Amino acid sequence: MAQIDTSLLPHPTGAAARFAASHSSEHPPLKLYGGWFCPFVQRAWIVLAEKNVPHQYVEINPYKKEKHFLDLNPRGLVPTLSIELGSSSTTATATAGGNTKEKQRALYESTVICEYLDEAYADEARYGPRLLPAGDGDEEVVYQRARSRLWMNHVVTRVVPGFYRLLQHTPEKGYSIEEAREVFLKGLREFAQEMLDSPGSGRGGPWFLGERFGLVDVMLAPWAKRLFLIDHYKPGGVGIPKKGERGGDEEVWARWDRWFDAVVERESVKATWSEEDKYIEAYKRYAEDTTQSEVGQATRKGLSLP
Repeated sequence: MAQIDTSLLPHPTGAAARFAASHSSEHPPLKLYGGWFCPFVQRAWIVLAEKNVPHQYVEINPYKKEKHFLDLNPRGLVPTLSIELGSSSTTATATAGGNTKEKQRALYESTVICEYLDEAYADEARYGPRLLPAGDGDEEVVYQRARSRLWMNHVVTRVVPGFYRLLQHTPEKGYSIEEAREVFLKGLREFAQEMLDSPGSGRGGPWFLGERFGLVDVMLAPWAKRLFLIDHYKPGGVGIPKKGERGGDEEVWARWDRWFDAVVERESVKATWSEEDKYIEAYKRYAEDTTQSEVGQATRKGLSLP
């Protein structure tokens, strides 16, 4: 049984601390359980910030899984979203006897939570633009929604595992840091190439869907913000070629730069970000490959991320 990590700072700092404090009041209809340092949590947090959804944020230590949290989500993963169906205008259901409040339900897996929030809070007049293209009658909209999900999957299955494989590299690994870096850069380059080739976002942008910020951007934003950790901890850093040294990939990496510069300055991303030195402290265990997180253990064993 893994030891409980008690060295983690037990609360967010900086902008994220202010955002958490503004959503600390009891709010049974919707609660987000998370850890400030977790990029998967930040995905859900970004969506809540983008759509200005009323909710309560509950900070927990995911390495110390309290009974009340495990009762809600036996897997003990963050983020976890607690939903009290029948208690809000988005989920209220009428019955012959009037509105019925059902028991708490739980959702986990960050991609599922993000899609749920986008769909459950779909009133654009109240919650802003949809983050996945919405509409059933327009074949272009239907295509772009499917394409978005395809590239969300690319981030989940290619880019994110590559990030951890590079960050957790140590000299005794059976693969070199250069090999890990090459795989990670390939995932980023493919993402940038897709944006460059898209008629809607190629030389415009800055987002995956062009002028419209969406869930594909949300999926990658937390790791984009954490690239500095690889530069901090690993020889050679991320290794994205510098301008003028990119050869035939100059346009591709320029498209990446345009997206990256926009996403790190997105208000919802900045609002859910703690002080950078705190991330350096929290991710030291990843850089040394001693973390007991499920993601870290899966990376260490060459397994798919949980």
